[in-house]
Amino acid sequence: MLSKTAIVTGAHGNLGRAVAKKFIENDYQVWGTVHSNPEKNDSEKDLSMNGNLKEVALDLLNEEDCELLVNKIVTINKRIDVAILTAGGFTMGDIAATRTGDIAKQYQLNFETAYNMARPVFLQMMKQNSGRIFLIGSKAGMNAANAKGVSAYGLSKSLLFRLAEIMNAEAKNKNVVVSVIVPGTIDTPQNRRSMPGADFSAWVLPSQIADVISFYSGEEAGIIRDPVIKVYGNS
Repeated sequence: MLSKTAIVTGAHGNLGRAVAKKFIENDYQVWGTVHSNPEKNDSEKDLSMNGNLKEVALDLLNEEDCELLVNKIVTINKRIDVAILTAGGFTMGDIAATRTGDIAKQYQLNFETAYNMARPVFLQMMKQNSGRIFLIGSKAGMNAANAKGVSAYGLSKSLLFRLAEIMNAEAKNKNVVVSVIVPGTIDTPQNRRSMPGADFSAWVLPSQIADVISFYSGEEAGIIRDPVIKVYGNS
């Protein structure tokens, strides 16, 4: 019988898939949300065939549906131990090129999709007095100097750091921790295509980030309440 439960949003993404795989290996029941059910590639088929993964098509911008899913998971699995919210989006654009509509789109992709799942999960974890939530930040969101040329993206990601701070303040004296993972350049096929001349060996593998999240979810890291976890590699 599986003893723990994890939620992974964006489970068809490069990072989401690696995280889901890692937690399945750790004998978690993983609920992976996907935006729709497109034709899967081979790695996605292999993952979805695993009995420890339940894939759910979910619009993360629909707040009520996110709450319903969390309630369903709690009804079935009784608790939620870890949530890793990898869904998000990216766009280029300096201030001159960035209009409020661009900011609104990035806000939806990077903040609303996280908040709509983080809020009901956080409330459940507060009830059970335990749990870990991981938000995926960015260097651009953590430090404005790194947001040059990616204004809307940086603004939207910055809110995740504030969200973690607020939730951790509410969870003081509880065994609930919200952390922000700040990756360096992630080694993905998309990044390799967009930066063909880069030194790929300096980048961070999705599996390496999954390993870090796994460690911070374990008993060994139970006393750590670090809100920001930098996973840069050499990038």
